[in-house]
Amino acid sequence: MNYFSTRDKSLKFSFKDIFLRGLAPGGGLFLPAKIKKYNQEELNNLSQLNYNELATEIIFNFCSGEIEKEELSSLIQKSYSGFKDKEVVNLKKIGEIDLLELYRGPTLAFKDIAMQVIGNLYDYLEVAKDKTVNVVVATSGDTGSAAIAALSNRKNINLFVLHPHNKISNIQRKIMTTIGGANIYNIAIEGSFDDCQKIVKQLFNEDSFRSKINMSGVNSINWARIVCQIVYYFYSFFKLKKNNISFSVPTGNFGDIYAGYVAKKMGLPINKLIVATNKNDILQRVINTGEYKPDTVKATITPSMDIQVASNFERLLYYILDESDSKVGSLMNDLSSKSLFNLEKKEIDRIKKDFEAVKVTDEETVSIINEIYKEHKFIIDPHTATGVGAAKSFKNLRDIVVLGTAHPYKFNDTIKKAIGKNLDSPEHLKLNIDKKETFDIIGNSNSEVKNYILGKIQ
Repeated sequence: MNYFSTRDKSLKFSFKDIFLRGLAPGGGLFLPAKIKKYNQEELNNLSQLNYNELATEIIFNFCSGEIEKEELSSLIQKSYSGFKDKEVVNLKKIGEIDLLELYRGPTLAFKDIAMQVIGNLYDYLEVAKDKTVNVVVATSGDTGSAAIAALSNRKNINLFVLHPHNKISNIQRKIMTTIGGANIYNIAIEGSFDDCQKIVKQLFNEDSFRSKINMSGVNSINWARIVCQIVYYFYSFFKLKKNNISFSVPTGNFGDIYAGYVAKKMGLPINKLIVATNKNDILQRVINTGEYKPDTVKATITPSMDIQVASNFERLLYYILDESDSKVGSLMNDLSSKSLFNLEKKEIDRIKKDFEAVKVTDEETVSIINEIYKEHKFIIDPHTATGVGAAKSFKNLRDIVVLGTAHPYKFNDTIKKAIGKNLDSPEHLKLNIDKKETFDIIGNSNSEVKNYILGKIQ
C-alpha cells in the first residue's frame, strides 16, 4: 500500500514510512492511494467475526505487503489482551441510546484502542532497532496517558508528551504523570492544546531537527490511529444488525469521526456522522456555514474537545475538494496567512451529505449526565454526554450509536457537580493515582521545547 499527502499527490510512501513520520512533508497529512470498498457479501462475512478478527481484516487493508496477516493477528491479540472486555468494546443500551463503550483499556479512554496497537507496531516494524526514536506528541488529555501506557519502557524509544498546563482534568493529568517509566517525559506547556499541537507540527516540519532526533509522532494525524478506530464502527454496526445507523461522536481534532467517514467509504452503510462539540465550535461553524476560522480556545468541562484547529479535517477536505491537492494546499495557505478559509456552497453540501454538527453547552452537558443517572442509574463522562445531547437533537434520525469516549472517573469534579457524589477510582488505577507526579512546566515556544528535548537525549 502506498501513501501520498493531502497537499502533494506525487509523493509515494510506504506504511512503515508514514507510521514513523506521522506528518507528511510540507505539512500535509497522509492518505492511502486506495481505500478498499466491501460489497454486501464481503460485509456479511465480516459480520461473523469477533473484534480481534475484524480488526485484523480491516487494518490489513492498509499495511498489506509489509505485515503478514498472521503476524498482524498476533499483534492485535497481544495489544488487546489487557482490556476489560474480550471483545475490546461494549455496546450498551441506555434508554433509546446505543452507547458504544470505548474506554475499557488501561487508561480508560478510547485512545487506548489505537495506541496499544501502535505501541506494538513500533516493535514489529523495528523502527527503533538501530537508533533511538524520540516520539513527540501533543495531548488534550487522553492521548498522552494512552501513549505512555503503550510506549513506557520500550527499548530505544523516548516519549515526550506536551499537555496544556492547568487545562486538562486533575485525574487526566495524574494518570499521565504517574504511570511512565524512565523513557517518558511529561511537559506542561503554558498555553492551549492548539499551542501544543502547533509546536509538534512545527518540529515535524523542521527537517534538520526531525532527522537529528529521529522524531516520530502518535497524534491522531498519524494514519495508524485512524486505521485502528475504523474497526469499532464496523463492529457496532454488525452487532446492532440494523440498516441506516448513524453515529454521534464527541469531536475535537476530527480524528475519531473521520475514521467513521473512512468506514463509510469502505462500504459500511452509515447514514449520518454527527459531530458533537462544545463551545469551541469551529467544526459546527464550518459544516453549517463553510467558514473555517479558529477562535480563542475557551475552557470547558469537556477539556479534550477544547480545540480550535481540528487537524484531521484536512483529510476530509481532500475528498470534498475533488481530490485536488493544490486546492487543499491553497486553503491551508489561507488558514496560515489569513487565519481562515471559506468553502463554497457545493462543498458544504458535500459535507452535509455525510455529516451533521451540534454544539452542546456546559450547562446542557451537566444536565444530560444528571438525567441519565436519574433515569438509568448509569454515569457517563462529560464528553460522552455531548454525544448524547447531539444525538437527541435529531428527531428524524433513528438508531444512533453514541461513542462513549472516556470513563467518567477521569472527570470526577464534573460528575460530582452533576449527580452530587464522587466516583471511586477503578481498581487498576488506585496503585498509581497517589504516586508523586513527574512533569516539567515550560514556556509556549518551539525553541524551549526543542532545547528541553535535546537536553534530555544528549
